[in-house]
Amino acid sequence: MKHQKKQFAICIRNEGAEDIEIRKVYQILPATRAVKDKHLRVIDDSGEDYLYPADYFVPLTLPREVERALSAPSR
Repeated sequence: MKHQKKQFAICIRNEGAEDIEIRKVYQILPATRAVKDKHLRVIDDSGEDYLYPADYFVPLTLPREVERALSAPSR
């Protein structure tokens, strides 16, 4: 199984969404159907993944070191 690169996005809107914060970076999970429906599957502040409108986020291209730091388990 090929290891898929983790994707991240920054939240720019959160109307009606209490589990995401503006200006915070979130991990985005692959979800082909969600993208077609203009949504992203996001691991939110509850630690669970949910669908949010895609226009609430801007995808980020991060240096590898930053990706590793964001992907590391919390201490």
